[in-house]
This record gives sequence, C-alpha cells and structure tokens, in this order.
Amino acid sequence: MLLTLKRLLPRRPAKTSKNSKFGAFDGVFLPTLLTILGAVMYLRTGWVVGNAGLLGGLLIITLANIITFCTGLSISSVATNIRVGAGGSFSIISQSLGLEVGGSVNLPFYLAQAISVAFYIFAFTEGWQSIFPTHPAALVLFTAYGACYLVAFVSVELAARIRYPILLIISFSVLSAFLGASGFFRAEPLHSPQLWGAFSQGTFWQIFAVFFPAVTGVLAGVNLSGTLQKPRYSIPRGTMAAIVVSYAVYMLLAYWTSLVATPDELVSNFTVMVSKAAFGWAIQIGILAATFSAALNSLVGAPRVLQAMAAHDIMPLGKFLARETPSGEPRSAMIVTGLIGIGTLLFGLGGNGLNAIAPLMTMFFLITYAVLNSVVLLEQSLGLTSFRPLFRVPRLVPLIGLVGAVFAMYLINPTFSLIATIVILALYEYLSQRQLTAPWSDVRSGMFVTVAEWAAKRVLSLPSGQDRAWKPSLLVPVQSAAALRYSYRFLEAITQPNGSLHIIGGYESGQREQMAGLLSYEQAFAKDGIFARVALVEARRFRYTLQTAMEVSTSAFFRPNTLFLPILPDSDEEKLQFIVDRAGENHLGVILYVDNPHTALGREQVINVWMREQSPDWQVGLRLPNLDLSLLLAYQLARNWRGQINLITVVEDKAQLKNARHYLSQLMELGRMPTTTRPVAAACAFEAFLEQAPQADINIFGLQQQVNLAFMERMMSQTEASCIFVRDSGYESALV
Repeated sequence: MLLTLKRLLPRRPAKTSKNSKFGAFDGVFLPTLLTILGAVMYLRTGWVVGNAGLLGGLLIITLANIITFCTGLSISSVATNIRVGAGGSFSIISQSLGLEVGGSVNLPFYLAQAISVAFYIFAFTEGWQSIFPTHPAALVLFTAYGACYLVAFVSVELAARIRYPILLIISFSVLSAFLGASGFFRAEPLHSPQLWGAFSQGTFWQIFAVFFPAVTGVLAGVNLSGTLQKPRYSIPRGTMAAIVVSYAVYMLLAYWTSLVATPDELVSNFTVMVSKAAFGWAIQIGILAATFSAALNSLVGAPRVLQAMAAHDIMPLGKFLARETPSGEPRSAMIVTGLIGIGTLLFGLGGNGLNAIAPLMTMFFLITYAVLNSVVLLEQSLGLTSFRPLFRVPRLVPLIGLVGAVFAMYLINPTFSLIATIVILALYEYLSQRQLTAPWSDVRSGMFVTVAEWAAKRVLSLPSGQDRAWKPSLLVPVQSAAALRYSYRFLEAITQPNGSLHIIGGYESGQREQMAGLLSYEQAFAKDGIFARVALVEARRFRYTLQTAMEVSTSAFFRPNTLFLPILPDSDEEKLQFIVDRAGENHLGVILYVDNPHTALGREQVINVWMREQSPDWQVGLRLPNLDLSLLLAYQLARNWRGQINLITVVEDKAQLKNARHYLSQLMELGRMPTTTRPVAAACAFEAFLEQAPQADINIFGLQQQVNLAFMERMMSQTEASCIFVRDSGYESALV
C-alpha cells in the first residue's frame, strides 16, 4: 500500500508543480469532464427520460447544455483576451469588472465549492453502502473524505494522476451500460421509445430544474488556471472539448435508457442503469469513482480560488491564506477548506437538513456563470480597442448564456436565487468600502466613459437645455495649495451634492513639485462627495494661461460653467478685470469671493441676497437681470447649511415699496425658494440700509461690468461678513 502511494507521489515536489504545469487535456479537460459526468448522470438521466420521454429528455439535456456551451464560449473568448491568473473565474471577473465584483461573486462561489465536497462524499457513502450495507456510514464518510483530502493536500499533480484511473472506470461503466442493449448481454427485447412523456412527477421546467445541476461543472478546469502552462491556450480547448464530449455522453445515455426500460421503470427506479447494464457492478463502481472525482476536483480547485482572493486582500487573514509551498501548493487555503468540509459533514450527520441548502449552492454557481457571460457581453458592447480576443464569439452567445443562467436560477428556486443575489450585493457594498487596489485596470472606467460619450452625442443632437440641467461646475484657478485651502469651506458649500470642481494650479518654471500638494485635494473633495480634478500648468503670466484654459473649455462637453476667484489683499484690479472679461466672452459665470478675516463664514446659517431696484418694470420674467446665478448659489448654500435666505432690495421712492415687496414675493414663488426664505424691502438710501440689514454669514451682490475692489472691500467691512460678487453667464436660470 505504501509502495503504491509512493509511486503515485511526485518525486520532486519542491520543483515540479512550479516548472511542470499542466496542458489542456490533464489541466482542464479531465477535471471539467469528470465533474460534469457525475452521480446525476447515473441516477437521474433515466428519470428525466421517464418523465419527459425521449424527445423531451433530449430537449432538456440540450437546453441545459446550451447555457453551459455559451458560458464555455464566453470563458474561452475572455481567456484569450487577458492573462488569466490564479483563481480562474476570480481572475477573469476581477480583471474586467474590478476586485469588488470579482470578490463578491467568487467568495460565495468558493464557499459553495467547499461545501459541495460534503455532498459528493455523502453521495459516495450512499453508493458504497449499496454495495456494502453493513459498513457504518460515519466510518465510510470520514474515510472517503480523508482519502480525498490527503490526495488534494499532497499536490495537484497527484490529483491529476488519479484522474486517469477514474476516467478509465467511468468510461468502462458507460461502455457497460451501452453493452447492456446488445443481444449478447440482454435476453428481453428492446422497448420502443416513448417520444413525449406524461411528466408524471413534474412539469417540463421542473424536470429541467432537477437535471440542470448535472452540467454545472464548467469551471472545474478554469479554477485551476494557476497550474496551467498556457491558460490562454488550454482553457478554451479543454473547456469546450469537455462540454461537447459530456453532451454527447448524456444524449447517448438518454437514448439508451429509452430503449432498455419502460417509462414506469425509469421513473420509479433511480438505479435503473445498474440493473440494465451489461455489468451492474461497473455502474456501481462508476458512481463511486464519479462522486470521489467530483469531491477531489472541488478540493483541488476551491483553495486556489481562496488563495487568489486572499492575495488581493479580499479575505481576512490574507497573508496567511495567500501562502503557498515552494511547489506552489496553497496549503493554508487547503487547511481552511478542509475545516469547512469537516464542519459540513458534521452538520449533515446531525440531520440538520443539508439537502435544504443544496439549491443555494447551485445559485452561486449560476451567478458566477451569469457574470462571466456579462463580462464578455459588456466588453463586446463597449467596443473598446483593448478587447481583441484571439477567439471571438458573436454577441448573441454571451447574451444567451446570461439570460439562460438567470432563467435557470429563478426556475430552480426563486427564493434561494433572491437570497444569493442579496448576499452578493451586500458583499460588493462591503468590498467597495474597503477601497481595494488592483495591479491591473478594469473595464469599469471605460464603460462609464462610453456611456458618457453616448450621452454627449445624444445631448448635442437635442435643443440646448443648459439652464434646466444647471449645477455648479466651477473653474478654480490657484497659484498655491494654501490658496485652495483658503476657499475650501466655501467651495464645499456651493458644490455639494452634485457639483464639480476643475482646479487649475499655475506654477513657475521649475516649481512643479511645490504645487504637487494640490493633487491630494481630488481625494479630499471626493470624501465630501464632490467630483474634483486638478491640472497643473506652467504659467509665466497666469492670467493668459487662464484665458487659454477658459477658451479650450468651451469645446469640452463636461465644461465648467462658472469661474471662481478669491479676492486677496494683493489682488490687482486691472488683472482681475481682464480675467472677468475673458470669462464673459467664454460664457462663464463669475464668482468673486471676499473673505472677512474676522468672521469667515460665521455660523454658516444666514444668506443675504442683495438685488437692485427694478423700477419701473417689476415683472418677473423667465430671465432675471443678473440675478439667476445669485439665487441658485443662495439655494445651494441654504440647502447645505440648512440655513435661511433673505432676499433684500432697497428703493429710493417709498411709492415703489409695494411693488418691491410684490416682486420679492413672486420671486420666491416662481423660484421655488425654501420656505425659510424671507423678503426684505426698504425705502431709503442703499448705503444707509447696510447698517439696518439682517446680519448674515455671507452676502451675495451682483457684479457689474467694471470691477471695483474698493467697493467690494467696503461691502465686506460694512456688512461685517464675507461677501461674493456674482455675474451671470446667461446659461443659468433660477426660474425654470
């Protein structure tokens, strides 16, 4: 016994696994084929034909295989487009949709694989006891599991060697079944096949749901991608060959069962193959070999999926689980997988309804298939240059695979399908919060860029609607990181929740590194839910560089709509006027921010909006006289501060006071201002009313054609608050 085991063991385990990797046949074809040709083939093929008839059974087998065939083609296509790493489906999904999607889909898939080992061992035990009924179930169960685990733990090469005798056993058992229809081994005549069955034990789709788990072994070879010498070559050939061969075997067995037994026998006797084969004992041994092989393939593949996820920090104890021996064996992941298997066996022995969770495991397999098809369908639909697989498939193929997998999920068990979907979405949300970093780029950014391009083209073909779609998108030129920090709170208040910032950092020659700190503000604003992008430009004369930036932005689709400039003590009125004029020429609104050094933004509660007298025409039209941007900014501030707006106008003639109040009331109603908005109208000189005006944390004034820094400083001083001076671009409206 020891001598036999020694011969099966690899002679130099420290070198061979790394250097002598597997090819398409032994690395992909065999594990995939032996997983598909499992116990269901022996115990349920006849039952399907007995219920559905020959044509119905062939149709069920064909429909199930169409889903796996399309999934196999999708896997083959994407495998020839990327460098498939360890973890099989995890590597494929993660490189296309990101680590978050790869982890959320493959973590339950791994657990389903680890738990499925126990189901296969229980099936092996039942088959063993049918031959040796006196053997204790627990002893057979743990002995079989121990033997299976030992082979998988020693090395993947030992598991690969054992697949050859298993293949011979299963092949002989299938041959024995076919020989049972020959006159030499059969005394009674063959039966005429019933073409369409009575479906005595379920509808067509219920029979389909029972059979479908038989073909969910497509990923058995793919999950061993880390052990393959040429994954790009081996995965397509091995996977598709296994699917085609297994389909042919199932179709032939369905035809054979319709000949050797009546429909009543097929429905009532799950072991009809044992009684109708030329050598019944060969079928019994075949069942043992198939269940042991399926358990072995899961024990070999599951730890490699776990190790791949751990290597990318998806799992707790990542460093421990990612370890491997010099020969490439994931021993730490194997130990965890073994413990899960033992726990599942104990759970099943306790009579706790292990079969009740079997459909949930099937759901995780099907979701993985659906996502793999989605990857190919998405990449094909985006039309990115990066997707140029050596093996191309029509877009209909992944679409059929995706729809078929989802259909099968909800057909087999809608409740477990919903539970599985919720579990994966919860895991995705959790992993998204982890901010995982992948060593590769995925297709998600390309997907959104493509959608954005499509939307841009659609928008350009429609009538202009910028005023209705307006939201703050600010162009913010700065010449130091300190200048941006100076305005941070205000920028945050007027751009949340859906605004954006286009920050231009100007630096003199050789001083780029001093401006590099600006780049950190992209993440700082992102944490506050604000989209921000920083561009660093060399500028000898910053105002001309800014002019170029404004001119270039006019041709961009996602362009800034408002220029923001803080007024500093050393601001130059002539340069400021030049910049403001260029902003107007390029249809940008303007915000000039004067910060009160004593109060800053105060309590961030009250906003005063000052508007000029509208005499003699106090009508509120669709366009307001340089007031739209002021009202929109006031609304933004009030919403984010949960504050109050005061709409203030001052008239010189008391006779106009009634008109002024009516105007403010209309403005509040048509502008849909917050309910806390208060109209304030007064009849006196403007300068005199400044002292009587409600105290505010910020004041908003209209900006006239000529920039007057002295006036701005005086308003800030007299109101004892920070002020902004605003000019409309003509493309915003507070009343739409």
